[in-house]
This record gives sequence, structure tokens and C-alpha cells, in this order.
Amino acid sequence: MTTTATEAESASLWSTLREAVRGTSADFTKIPIGRAVLLLAVPMVLEMCMESVFAVADVFFVGHLHLTDAISTVGFTESLMTIVYAIAIGLSVGASAVVARRIGEGDTDGAARAAIQSIIMGLGVGAVVGLTGILFAPNLLRIMGADEGVVSTGTRFARVMIGASGGVTLLFMINAVFRGAGDAAIAMRVLWIANAINITLGPCLIFGVGPFPRLGVTGAAIGTSIGRWTGVLIQVYALTRRDGRLRIRWPHLRFDPHVMRGILSISGAATFQSFVGTAAYMGLVRIISAFGSAAIAGNTIGIRIFLFGLLPSWGVSNAAVTLVGQNLGAGHPERAEASAWKICVYNTVCLVSIGVVFMLFAPLIVSAFTTDPEVAAHAVHCLRIVSTGFLFYGYGMALTAAFNGAGDTRTPTLINVVSLWLLEIPLAWVLARPLGFGPTGAFIALSVGFSTMCFLSVWIFRKGKWKTQTV
Repeated sequence: MTTTATEAESASLWSTLREAVRGTSADFTKIPIGRAVLLLAVPMVLEMCMESVFAVADVFFVGHLHLTDAISTVGFTESLMTIVYAIAIGLSVGASAVVARRIGEGDTDGAARAAIQSIIMGLGVGAVVGLTGILFAPNLLRIMGADEGVVSTGTRFARVMIGASGGVTLLFMINAVFRGAGDAAIAMRVLWIANAINITLGPCLIFGVGPFPRLGVTGAAIGTSIGRWTGVLIQVYALTRRDGRLRIRWPHLRFDPHVMRGILSISGAATFQSFVGTAAYMGLVRIISAFGSAAIAGNTIGIRIFLFGLLPSWGVSNAAVTLVGQNLGAGHPERAEASAWKICVYNTVCLVSIGVVFMLFAPLIVSAFTTDPEVAAHAVHCLRIVSTGFLFYGYGMALTAAFNGAGDTRTPTLINVVSLWLLEIPLAWVLARPLGFGPTGAFIALSVGFSTMCFLSVWIFRKGKWKTQTV
């Protein structure tokens, strides 16, 4: 290859990356697959990085209070919040799949109607979950295994975080609408702004900087919630702009039972699919809680760092939802399959690179979050053991997204049940308790469960039944 050709390819790559961040009007059913993946994946990766920053920032700042109970509070509450994430992610799968299919069919009006029904669902679910958190926060913490010290320290934190969870459901739902429409850059910018507010306001409220009151761990919850709800307001504004791929107008602002049923038919299984993973994680936390607050705190830090590395990979994977959905809508099933396999490769390269960094520099990374040697030891073990499965996670995550983009949410749900409930949780208990591995056993089981998910996904995806799914 000549120098001129190499320079031309480099210029083309940078041009594509700039277009991905700024926003694009490209037709994802016609442009080269590699370019389509980059245009979608780059902003989605940045979006997921920003989403993970919410949890990591809270642990980072709260960790500097030097109170193990405060870190444990964040860990237990985040475990509870994973239920909210599970519901929001499940509902957002239906929203994204339906919007992507309508866009692929050229039905922008149908896509707008689907967006409104998604927002209605997000509001309703957020209100119910929020009220439950406000009323029953102490009991929920105890159910998760928190001792009375953690309950005393963390009740207000849990009430604020869960009580404001409508911001979580709406952020996920509306960003899924943007991604389904191919407007991934807007979803990315929303999370940038929300996180800027959280990172700026959180430490001010935790430590009482300047005119702000010192609220301790509760300040982290308030800063996070304000950031998320600000992001929701920006999303709503973006949906009304004239120059977007998808625009909401007054005639769309009504309850549409037919469209709602269509989204729920996909989201029902997707929500359970997400809940399977969430419940598995909660089960791991419950097993680890038997080994004390230091183990829980170490697990919290390790998993938060792990998610910081994993969520960008979810960004790459989510490109499969849009590409598979839009290409099936446009009548190009073979192009949909080719897109999914290409995303698998990109995702694996991304995750293996991150896994190597975690394996080599785990102690250094963990030291930024805690100075407690016992907590740090647990966190390092967690990070290193879970990272060993990164070689396999990429394919499993991307193919799960491809199934969901096609509207086939039942298949990945069954895969999750087998991998996580029937394998991971029993294995975690056996390794941690009877075999005496302690928390390390739970970490090993987590890696085994996700790796098994990969092999099952590849085997079933090759059969191709997902191509015939009607949305």
C-alpha cells in the first residue's frame, strides 16, 4: 500500500470519527458496514463511559470519607438500583428495537409514536419504583444484608437514589429511542452534561465545599439525581428539534395502546432478561455479605471499576441493536447478520485491551478508591479474576444485542437463565462456602457465567431463526 493510500485511509478514519461525535445523517442500511459500526459505536461507547462514571464517581468521592460503612452504603444501594437499571434496560430494548425497525421501514411517524409510548412507560415505572424506595429504604437495605451501621448511615442515601429513579428510567428509555433512530451522538451528549453536573456538584455536597452544606454520603445521591434529571430535560428538548432524525409533535402526545403493546411484547422478555442478570449480581452480593463489610466494600469497588471497563463494550454492542433492527426493517437480513459478526470482533478487541490493563495495574487502579488494605485486597482479586473472562464477553454481549435488535428477546433471556441462575449462583455458593474460597469463589463464578453466555449465544445465533422475528 502506498503512502498516499495510507494517508487517505487515515484521513477517512478521522473524518468518520469526527462525524460520529458530531452527529450523522448517514443511512445505516446502505453505507459500508464498517463505517456504520464506527458511526454508531463511537458515540455509544462514550455514552456508556459517561453512564458508568455515575457509579464510579460516587464510590470515588465517598471513598475519601474513609468510612467503610459509607462505601458499603453505596454498594448495597447500587445493588438495589440494579433492579431499576434492569427494568429500564429491559423497557429500552423494546423502545430501541421498535424505533429502529420503523426507521428502517421509512416510517418516521411510527417511530415518533413509539418514542412517546416509551416515555410514558418510563414515567410510570419511575414513579412506582421511586415511591417504593422512599417508603421502604431501610428495609430494602436490610434485605440485602446490610448491618445496622450501614442502615443508619445509608438510609437517606438510598431514599434519594431510589426515590429519584425516574431520572434513570427516562434517561435509558429516551437514549434508547435516539440510538434506535441512529442519533447516537445526542444520547452521548446528554450523558456528558449529566455527568459534568454530577462530578461538579457531588463532591461539593459530600464535603461541604464553599456555600454547600456537608451532607456526607447523602450528598452523592443528591448530586447524581440532579445530574440525571437535567439530562432528561435536555433529552425532551432534543426530541422536539426540527433537524433530528426523529421529531416529536403535538399529535404524537397521546396514549396509543397498539404501539404500547408492540413495545411491551418485546420489552417484557427483555426486562426479565435484564432482571436475570441483576438478580444474579444481587445473589453474589448476598453471598459475599457473609464475609463482612470489607468484602462488600472491596466487591463494590472492584465491580464499579469492572463496569467502567465493561460499559464501553456495551456501547459497541448496542450498535448491533440499531444495525440489526434497521437492516431487518429495510429487508436486508444478510447485512444485519454481517453487521452483528463485525461488531463481535470490534467488541472483543476492545475488551481484551481493557482486560490486560486491569490485570497488570489492578492494585494501582484500586488505590485511587481506598487506602484500606483489606478492602483493597478484595477489590484487586475481584478485578483480576473477572477480567480473565474478557476474551469471551465481547461475543456474548454483541450477540445478545443483535437478538434484541431483531426483537427476539426470549432467546437471550433463556441464555441468561442457564448461564447465570443455573450455573453462576450455585457455583458461587459452592466455591465461596463449602470449598472455602470465600469472596474469591464468587468472583470466579461471575467470570464463568459470562463466558458460558458467550458460547451459547454463538451457537444459537448461527441457526438464524432471529431473522424471521416480526416487530
